[in-house]
Amino acid sequence: MSLDQLIHKCKRNNLKAQSELYTLFSSKLYSVCLKYSRNAAEAQDNLQDAFLTIFSKISQYNNTGSFEGWLKRITINTALQRYREKGIFDIINNDIVDETTEVNDHEDISLDYLLELIQTLPNRYRLVFNLYVLDGFSHKDISDMLKISIGTSKSNLARARKILQEKIEKDNSNLESHSI
Repeated sequence: MSLDQLIHKCKRNNLKAQSELYTLFSSKLYSVCLKYSRNAAEAQDNLQDAFLTIFSKISQYNNTGSFEGWLKRITINTALQRYREKGIFDIINNDIVDETTEVNDHEDISLDYLLELIQTLPNRYRLVFNLYVLDGFSHKDISDMLKISIGTSKSNLARARKILQEKIEKDNSNLESHSI
């Protein structure tokens, strides 16, 4: 069955088609959820909530643009909504920090290790970092999505990068001191 046929059947609330759509996209969307969640259990909750939203809004998909992009956007918004409800963005300092703070290139760092470090960031920093660095959203988009100022988005990104840099440097120094 083609993707267009599958979408059409999902729009008619066909349970078999919904199950097939879930099977087809759940692993990709779970990866998205992991980026915006503290742990696997929270990611799984976000994935289930995202699919509930996807199935309730699939009739709004008008076959323009990437269907996978549409799914990803709903999944990201579902995860972000959980944080909005918790109020983690209510009290945020609007100080603008130098956005050019970069995590130095460390060729010996695995992607799994880096993602593990990203998950340890405070929520507001992790979300902005993921949206900007991993998903390519602009600070304007992030400010709209998270209901924060552009300056706060830039500040949170710089702080996230600084924290990651410090953690990487600390871990490298610990490794060096143990190998002596």
